[in-house]
Amino acid sequence: MSLHDAAGLIRDAGAMLICAGAGMGVDSGLPDFRGTEGFWRAYPPYERLGLRFEELADPVHFADDPALAWGFYGHRLELYRRTVPHAGFGILRRWASERPTRVFTSNVDGQFQKAGFDRVAEVHGSIHHLQCLADCGQEIWPAGEVPAIDGETMRARDPLPACPSCGALARPNILMFGDWSWDPSRSGPDLQRLHEWIRAHRRELAVIEIGAGTAVPTVRKEAELATAATGALIRINVREPEVRHGRGIGIAAGAESTLRELDALVS
Repeated sequence: MSLHDAAGLIRDAGAMLICAGAGMGVDSGLPDFRGTEGFWRAYPPYERLGLRFEELADPVHFADDPALAWGFYGHRLELYRRTVPHAGFGILRRWASERPTRVFTSNVDGQFQKAGFDRVAEVHGSIHHLQCLADCGQEIWPAGEVPAIDGETMRARDPLPACPSCGALARPNILMFGDWSWDPSRSGPDLQRLHEWIRAHRRELAVIEIGAGTAVPTVRKEAELATAATGALIRINVREPEVRHGRGIGIAAGAESTLRELDALVS
């Protein structure tokens, strides 16, 4: 099967689900955290400190070493705020204007919203929203000013983000590794509405899955379940494009270049 077959699925789709993992943001200049070396290329100071992504993306640091925790997440928040979504987002937005469309993503960067999508289910939460570390009852709120960060130590300087109700330390509303304190109250209703929508459109649905790997298979599983009835899955993935049992089309390439090629064929 080919790009022409994938373009045909898009043209014929009565509804479209976009499933996106970290690979979707690479063409916008966002770092690829795949493996320790990839993480250290993006964040050289952490190589000097001997810290891995999995160690930093652990909620325990917000209690034990909040300056270290906010150094990492504060830097990421500022990076995502500065990032401009690549042209592939605009192509997807145009296709979405022609049929009912939803987005399911494990990304916490808010790039789909920045690109103009308003129906985005963020299964792992969002770095652009905060929750109270003390769980005082304060509802999730939008992130404000990013704390200043020392570029050598990657530690945040006071004042650190705080809960507007009780003054306790705030943390990003992101599902981290081994995270039992994540508040799903913002993401949960969006996910429920998405699954109701998928059930209503299952027979006419095409799924475009972009940059979602097997290490954390949440996005791939969602895409496969959504296309169980039709097999109308387009999987765009540089390293892992394979589809199971021939149920879909695998394209071994990056997000932006593939979407540009598909757009030329769809149009």
